[in-house]
Amino acid sequence: MAHMVVSHELMAQQEPANIAKAPAKKRGRTAQPKEPKPPKMPKAKPGPKAKPGPKPKKGKDGQEADGTQEKIDKTFKKVKKKRDRFKGMTEDEVMSRTLTDILDYNLDYVIIGINPGLVAAYIGRWFPGHGNHFWKCLFLSGFTDEQLNHMSDTSLPEKYKIGFTNMVARTTPGSKDLSTKELREGALILVEKLKKYKPLIAVFNGKCIYEMFCREMFGKKPKKLDFGLQPHKIPDCEVALYLMPSSSARCAQFPRAQDKVHFYIKLRELRDQLKGVARSDEIQELEYSFDLGLAKEDAKRMAIKEEAYDPGYEAAFGGAYGEGGPGPEEGQSNGH
Repeated sequence: MAHMVVSHELMAQQEPANIAKAPAKKRGRTAQPKEPKPPKMPKAKPGPKAKPGPKPKKGKDGQEADGTQEKIDKTFKKVKKKRDRFKGMTEDEVMSRTLTDILDYNLDYVIIGINPGLVAAYIGRWFPGHGNHFWKCLFLSGFTDEQLNHMSDTSLPEKYKIGFTNMVARTTPGSKDLSTKELREGALILVEKLKKYKPLIAVFNGKCIYEMFCREMFGKKPKKLDFGLQPHKIPDCEVALYLMPSSSARCAQFPRAQDKVHFYIKLRELRDQLKGVARSDEIQELEYSFDLGLAKEDAKRMAIKEEAYDPGYEAAFGGAYGEGGPGPEEGQSNGH
């Protein structure tokens, strides 16, 4: 037994010392290196949920439409049919017309405007249109014993001693289209008319008209203008000058017809005073007060009822205003 141990020790000493033993093989696949995990991002807080959009419209056959037909329909709605305001006449043809003066001797009043507007020149009548308060104010203030309209303009000189004229005869879409030369010459022509016919009172229908007249006649505009009898005098002419609010419904200072009646009543009283006639008791104004804010609110509320239709106007408007004819002219209120 001792011999056997020695032989094994000798065999172990004979093996080379530098030979390394191979590692034992492991079963299975070779392990792959693991990739590092990305850092965790903080979760965003959920925002408000979006409202669902409109559902697509369906066609007649139940299929969803692409919206083309809807766009076409909207386009046609936006296109407005152009009105034939002057029954086939162009504005240039209408502007070639004018408005004839209605004047006579021994008149009590001559109503003065700036120049004819398109509607007045087309119809050939004074103060046409639902939106003009002239005829209504005449009736409410007792000038006329019935509600008249523009078709009655030629009867006024004989029946009510009222005439009409303009400062400039040329027809334009608006008074801004007039030149300074036309206004200057028109003021001189107006003075000649007043000196010729000698009415008792020259009535200027609106501050704008009277300012233009004073600028051309007296060389400057008045610093202050109040409605009623004016202090200015035309040289070598005894005609009294009276200023009243514009009869147009667009008059911002007096938007309703009833707001202007006071100045028509005062005009009648001035006539009686100049003639030495006793004051009439037919129309008596107990108290006059005016609130512009309330008047504007009332005008907005009553505009459709008041301006859309007046008794007695429908038959008169016939040819000119029937079938969507012309309405009141913008920017002009004097005999237009």
